[in-house]
Amino acid sequence: MKSNEYYKLESATKDDIELLISYKLASILDYAKDLPKKEIEKITNYVKTTIPTQIRNYKIITINSKKVGCLLLEKYEDGILLNELYLDNNYRRKGIGTNILTNILNNNYKVYLWVYKENDIALNLYKKLGFKIKETTETRYFMKYDKNCK
Repeated sequence: MKSNEYYKLESATKDDIELLISYKLASILDYAKDLPKKEIEKITNYVKTTIPTQIRNYKIITINSKKVGCLLLEKYEDGILLNELYLDNNYRRKGIGTNILTNILNNNYKVYLWVYKENDIALNLYKKLGFKIKETTETRYFMKYDKNCK
């Protein structure tokens, strides 16, 4: 499958909330391993509370009408925040995420994102595309892409 041949970005609806919750929890819990049960409950409650409030900003990634992931972009300071880019395992490493990111970077001067330090594949892609680490926490990097500083 070529990177942009089949996927579409469609506006999420309230019918997608449960799917989005499952995507968000998967993307967090895949890299935030060994969390205490109480912390997992706190994260789960946070995700279930915030996704309905962000639904207007979510896009569902579809391939042949099948929902395979999501994208969440939000305004942030002097640019946009790539709050989430999630693809089902079967659709990763096919160029879809790279194509989506490239389109975002082509249409925005400043893009920010958080990435888990353990997510080597994403981290290497972001660096390759020109993102620079701005902040570091125990588990994540906050990165910035600035088209004017390439």
